[in-house]
This record gives sequence, structure tokens and C-alpha cells, in this order.
Amino acid sequence: MKYATYRHEDEVHVGLVSNDGLSVTALTAGGRLVSDLHDLFAGTAEATGPRVALANVVLLAPIPRPRRNIFCVGKNYAAHAKEFASSGFDAGHTGAPDELPTDPIVFTKAPECVIGHGSAIWSGEGVTDFLDYEAELAVIVGVGGRGITRADAMRHVWGYTIINDVTARDWQKRHKQWFLGKSFDTFAPMGPFAVTADAIDGAALDLSCRVNGELRQHANTRDLIFDIPRLIETISAGITLMPGDIIATGTPEGVGIGRSPPTALRRGDLVEIDITGIGRLENRVG
Repeated sequence: MKYATYRHEDEVHVGLVSNDGLSVTALTAGGRLVSDLHDLFAGTAEATGPRVALANVVLLAPIPRPRRNIFCVGKNYAAHAKEFASSGFDAGHTGAPDELPTDPIVFTKAPECVIGHGSAIWSGEGVTDFLDYEAELAVIVGVGGRGITRADAMRHVWGYTIINDVTARDWQKRHKQWFLGKSFDTFAPMGPFAVTADAIDGAALDLSCRVNGELRQHANTRDLIFDIPRLIETISAGITLMPGDIIATGTPEGVGIGRSPPTALRRGDLVEIDITGIGRLENRVG
């Protein structure tokens, strides 16, 4: 099933998106309208509220303000790992350009940088000299736990969404730890919808990214170096995962720093990210 978090008549609701993608029906739980995707994890919400055309709502991120930092995975597609190592922006890389990670590289983004479909990405003008995009599949955790095994990992996945791991590359290089360059305001566009794990196969989804209509990234999640169960097993080994946690699984090759010459996002650029079964996330740099 596909869900949206949206604003309608100055109120925030979570609703079930119709099969034709034209309308959304508000969810209720215990006689009240649902306004937080977390209410779905218990499995008690029902689509019994008002139905409204999607054209008449403002889409928000599925989880507009995550309850804690977003877990992100770096260099998780082989071709991207190589293009990043060769770009000159990977200050932490000390091996050969074609050397791949032997364990997942995990960093975080501040939850306050999340924005929804259609919202503007801040250009960072005067602060950063190189704004970049990263199209990624994001996993939404539904069942928490620590020490989750690979074999049990998918039982903890509620569903998926799309995230654009927007990055200030010069800050990423200068500060070496990636948190600052990844967490500027608006640097985590997310959405447009959240799709349950029983509706799509997170291990075999086509992903693409276009900038001003030009195809920049195209891959399939089967190409991940570390798959979703491995990521969950690694992160949960010492950190208790909680319902609503978001894991961005990494971006494929084709980011701006990997182009010849390197090409930064500019004010007015439109970034469109498509993932099979989820939809299209669109955000313009403002």
C-alpha cells in the first residue's frame, strides 16, 4: 500500500493513496484522524476518513520530522564509490581509487533538514561552492530492536520512500566528517510517498535521477554493495533501531562531482528522482 502525509485545509493528515494515484483517503485510529506515520506501525489505522484529490493537497515528507537523525550509507554502489574516490572530494579515502569499502560506511543527517516533494532546496549561495544531489532508496523501520540478524532483518522493515541526500561537497571535503555538509537546512528532500514492504521488493528497484530533464543517475538496488539486511544487521549491532528510523541506502554513480567537468546544482535547477513503485520526488533549487 502507498501512503501520503499531507496538508489539507491547514491540517496535517496521513492517508492511503488510491490505486490510480489521483486521490488520498485520510486514516483514522481510535476515532481520530491520523497525522503521524508512526501510527501505522501498530497496524490499527484504517482508511475511513475524508477522501480528497491529491491535486488539492500539499504533500509533505512521509515523516516530516524524524524523531532522530537519518542513518545514511556512503559509497554503497561500486561505480559511485570509484567516482567519489577519484573526484578529489573524498578526504577520507586513502586507498586506490578502485578500492571498495569492506564494511558499510554510515553517517547521519540532522532530522530538521527534511523537506517534502515540491519544496525548494536551499542553494546555499554564499555558504557552499558545490551543491550536489544523491538519489537514494530509503528504508523505513517499523519494528525496532538491537542485535538484529541478517536473517531477521526484513521483518523490521515497514516500507520504503525516496530521499535526496543533498550535499555541500566543499564542506564534506573540508570537514572530513560528513555531518555538516549533509545537514544544511532543506538537504533531505523525502517522498513523495511511503510504500509498504509487501508492495515492492526493495532488493530489485530501478532508480533514476534527472536534473533539468537530463538523466544523471540510473541503477537498480540489486547493485548495492551492502544490501538492506546487511545494513540493518550492522547498524543494529550496537544501536537500538526504533520504529520510524530511516536508513538511506546510498546513491549510484552520476552525481555532479563525478561529471567531466564537475557540475554543481544551481539556483533554478529541477531535480527529479524516480524509484519503481514509489513515485517521483521533485524539488527545485531555490
